[in-house]
Amino acid sequence: MESGSHHATSDERADAGRVAAGPARGLVCRGCGAEYPLVAQHACFECFGPLEVSYDPAALARVTRADIEAGPHNIWRYAPLLPAGQDPAGRITLDPGLTPLVAATGLAAELGIHAPLWVKDDSANPTHSFKDRVVSVALTAARGLGFTRFACASTGNLANSVAAHAARAGVPSIVFIPADLEPGKVITTAVYGGDLVAIDGSYDDVNRLCGELVETDEFEDTAFVNVNVRPYYAEGSKTLGYEVAEQLGWRIPAQVVVPMASGELLTKIDKAFSELVEIGLATAPDGGWTVFGAQSTGCNPIATALHAGTDTVTPVRPTGIAKSLNIGDPAAGLYALEAVRRTGGWMDHADDDEIRAGIRLLARTTGVFAETAGGVTVAVLRKLVESGRLDPTRETVVYNTGEGLKTIDAVAGQVGPSHRVKASLRAVRDAGLLG
Repeated sequence: MESGSHHATSDERADAGRVAAGPARGLVCRGCGAEYPLVAQHACFECFGPLEVSYDPAALARVTRADIEAGPHNIWRYAPLLPAGQDPAGRITLDPGLTPLVAATGLAAELGIHAPLWVKDDSANPTHSFKDRVVSVALTAARGLGFTRFACASTGNLANSVAAHAARAGVPSIVFIPADLEPGKVITTAVYGGDLVAIDGSYDDVNRLCGELVETDEFEDTAFVNVNVRPYYAEGSKTLGYEVAEQLGWRIPAQVVVPMASGELLTKIDKAFSELVEIGLATAPDGGWTVFGAQSTGCNPIATALHAGTDTVTPVRPTGIAKSLNIGDPAAGLYALEAVRRTGGWMDHADDDEIRAGIRLLARTTGVFAETAGGVTVAVLRKLVESGRLDPTRETVVYNTGEGLKTIDAVAGQVGPSHRVKASLRAVRDAGLLG
């Protein structure tokens, strides 16, 4: 896939977006309901609320299970339900998706869960996190809108994915990260050869800077996946809901536990379930599904708001080892609260020691090595069971969004060789290792 030399105007980008829209009919404000065309815009001009993609119900209703099952073995099998990528030739993609849904019988037994428990393991994506889904959709939309450079603000996984997708497409990239990011995530971004800019500050500082840069003339032709093309980016998260339903035989699980940074992933998984049920592609469990959110204690503004019974998500300055979840001012916090309350769910948080224990528990019982965000999710799953908030007799899916090798320092001091012996049969026998 090649980048063009023509610098598209905003009108040309708007026209391109409308041509390639597929089932998408426009952008709508989640706050006041104002409507906009399919352009590169993320905030409402009327109330400054966030925009999301709206769809033609009739177009969605025409999609069948057979249509999806006949599609490619990646997220683009769901193209008829997405705002971009209907033309395979226009996709910018590493072909993410169809990641394993792992039967977590050992973890269920450890926690006292008596119904099927599954781990949706998105560490199996090309750059080892769920961000490959959102980036592929966002950059495909960005290409249709005429952008010729790709960018993002990132806590690590998004940086990896944007740099890799840009490298595959032959498009220049510029990625902005906090300077204190885990070394593994810095290296696995820099290796793709794009510009990598480390900022002295938190993710929220980096995100504010990118919000300013996108308004400058110098960045007119740059698609920031989580700023000016954010509505399309967010829709990519829905594929995590679509896939789970398809992998379960086109039924929605009764309970899901989702890690939260901005809160957008949780809201889009819930949206995916709603869409599938509304258009008749999947069946809902008796009583509907319940959504649970998981945050790090070092950055838990959404969970704090829920516990306080308020709609006010007060920004915090993040701390702690779960850096991929360290968004102190979560853009979709209010909407995550709405989804959890509407479905009768709950949110909780885990401190650094609980996160490390969660990583090790998941690895020991399922063979899945999660990054710190996965440790948060498993630690919160344990708390939800122990508190009685999560029903141990209902089918549950927990989401692991990234690879443990990216945050290996989190458990490096806690695991290692269980024995050290000389290279002899006798030494192994003396150590009691022959059974």
